[in-house]
Amino acid sequence: MVTAYTQDLKHKKDELAIQYLPAVKAMAFRLKERLPSSIDYMDLSAIGTEELIKLARRYDEGLNDSFWGYAKKRVYGAMLDYLRSLDVLSRASRKLIKAIDYAVEDYRAIHDEIPSDEELAKILNESVEKIHEARIASSIYTVMPLHDQLQTGDDGASLANIEREELVNIIKTVLSQYSEREQLIIQLYYFEELSLKEISEMLNITESRISQIHKSVIHKIKESIGA
Repeated sequence: MVTAYTQDLKHKKDELAIQYLPAVKAMAFRLKERLPSSIDYMDLSAIGTEELIKLARRYDEGLNDSFWGYAKKRVYGAMLDYLRSLDVLSRASRKLIKAIDYAVEDYRAIHDEIPSDEELAKILNESVEKIHEARIASSIYTVMPLHDQLQTGDDGASLANIEREELVNIIKTVLSQYSEREQLIIQLYYFEELSLKEISEMLNITESRISQIHKSVIHKIKESIGA
């Protein structure tokens, strides 16, 4: 009797998960649009689905009014955890990403265009393969929450001493130094979660310029917290 009841309850919980599978697939697809081609949509979808089933089986509707309201952040968080688990975000690659960012800015100032992997390899005396891998890592890293991006290298020590409210005020102050159009770009990228391509088409601005603004904001926030 107890076993039958338990199985029936488990079946209902799984039905709840199935109901929200399309939402998980859509979430994985939207995230994939902001990532390099090396990241597989099916992997993201599988991670999200697995998390959804776990959440459905331990969901208590007496404590939470909306299942998807309860599950949405956790499912997305599981996908981000998967991205964090990839070796591309190692300490060494983060250092190289930082060096590439500086090299790209210097090159752009002189040539008014973004250097190729081969050109960056010569500038930084690194192999083309390492440059390519680091740029992939950089693409993955930019979809992470701001809190993650501010903890590159040893910067986490500076961030640890900043209260959340103070950090929010610092971010607001930094953003106020940018034009309304540039602030809109940051809003569309982080809060509306649009891809660089979508923002580019919407605002008629190049993807490289959007990326440049994004990195500039991160850099200024780090400077403000003493990183």
